[in-house]
Amino acid sequence: MIKKIISIFCIFSVIVLFSACASTDNAQKEDSSLQIVTTIFPVYDWTNNILGDNPSGVQTTMLLDSGVDLHSFQPTTEDMMMISDCDLFIYVGGESDGWVDDALKNADNEDMIVINLLDALGDQAREEELKEGMEADVHGEEEEGPEYDEHIWLSPKNAQALCKVIQEAVVTLDPDNSKTYESNLAAYTGKINELDGEYAKAIKSSPGKTLLFGDRFPFRYLTEEYGLDYYAAFAGCSAETEASFETILFLAKKVDELRLKNVCTIEGSDQKIAKTIIENTKTKDQKILTLDSMQSVTAADAEEGASWISIMESNLDVIKEALK
Repeated sequence: MIKKIISIFCIFSVIVLFSACASTDNAQKEDSSLQIVTTIFPVYDWTNNILGDNPSGVQTTMLLDSGVDLHSFQPTTEDMMMISDCDLFIYVGGESDGWVDDALKNADNEDMIVINLLDALGDQAREEELKEGMEADVHGEEEEGPEYDEHIWLSPKNAQALCKVIQEAVVTLDPDNSKTYESNLAAYTGKINELDGEYAKAIKSSPGKTLLFGDRFPFRYLTEEYGLDYYAAFAGCSAETEASFETILFLAKKVDELRLKNVCTIEGSDQKIAKTIIENTKTKDQKILTLDSMQSVTAADAEEGASWISIMESNLDVIKEALK
């Protein structure tokens, strides 16, 4: 009886041992998959389009996944650990990403590839612009160097250039599937080129050539790309939320002067400034239109069909309406 019990115990021990080994192997397989971390939705979406069917099972993660925008994001300890262990980290690189230096100093993966998108753009990156009539950002601190406009993703030409940079990094991580990633990039770039053509054609044929925002203005790259002028209450990266009467009056007069039928805002706006501008125009009958700067899009939105291209297409429809 004792021998039988010992035999059963030995068999049980062997089963547990093999189960433990199998669990360890599975964990190692999960740990061995390539990890890509991006800060914002557009880059997350670009990366997933480059991966396509994802032959190597690359894991992609978007940090800004709670609806908070780039300018107010603060990483959690979990976020910092995720960056520390990833194989490729992609971030915008402006003033709002000041926390990234500390995250990279503590990185465990010495072979990590890091892409600073503003650096990757080089001469195409634009300094933040304080245009006539805008409120100065009184909360901003004095900077030693120039502050760059961070909203680089709102430009088809920038998207094409940056997707190429991302694809090259993915190929470095997974050279065995380089042909697949090259093919995916070519297909996606074709879609971006088509979108670029739609923007150019629509804006060229529009009677108006000026957008006016009763809000922050993150679309400088887009307007510059297609020859549009603009006026706004605040620069794109401004922390201000209240506009002075002088700014309101200036923008209202511009609406009258240019005979604008619409005042624009960005997603999440309470439209208070836009409404006040309209109340101070002669006709007081302008419509409020909203453009999406993609700063609050989540991974859940992506799963439901939101994409960089679909949002840019929706923005084009709004711009066409705004320029009538």
